[in-house]
Amino acid sequence: MRNFIYIKLALICVVLLACSSESKLSALPANSTVLILGDSLSYGTGATKGEDYPTLLAQSTGWRIVNAGVPGDTTEQGLARLPDLLAEHQPTLLMIELGGNDFLKKVPIAQTERNLKAIIEQAKRSQIRTVLISIPDYQPVKAAFGGLSDHALYEKLSQETETPLIEDVFSEVLSNNALKADYVHPNAMGYRQVESQLRASLSDLGLLRD
Repeated sequence: MRNFIYIKLALICVVLLACSSESKLSALPANSTVLILGDSLSYGTGATKGEDYPTLLAQSTGWRIVNAGVPGDTTEQGLARLPDLLAEHQPTLLMIELGGNDFLKKVPIAQTERNLKAIIEQAKRSQIRTVLISIPDYQPVKAAFGGLSDHALYEKLSQETETPLIEDVFSEVLSNNALKADYVHPNAMGYRQVESQLRASLSDLGLLRD
């Protein structure tokens, strides 16, 4: 009986290890085209040209990163831009950084969710690997006192669409007054921190070689 229990435990461990290895994505080689669909956080508002996190990430990874961040863009506007961007750049990986302007403009959460799902589905139909980046649930009081946290929408969406999620990056940076230009944008030091945390998360997902 005891031997049977040991064998069962060993089999469970093997299954768990297999699942863990399967959850990793394959690494992207240097010069891969990566499209970042975003808003002002990707554009780099709050810092000078070249200090945005897509530029810094391109330098550290060797990827060809297309910064499709447009200040003020909502998920609806990002969705409208996506087909032309995919056709022009034919990326291997799509990173989605959208939703903050929806929250600030009080767009219904159900509509934001539909738009993000449509972006993810469009990329997957084109067999493009996709990563979702969580955005804070902006609340002025929490922003002022360093207590921002990711909006719950992203974890829900990640689970429903089986899309890898990078969490807590902007929430952590924008909770630190030394790292932000205003309550919704990092400064140059903040964007360096964003890039560092994103790179670590991409490595954990298997998209970057160690």
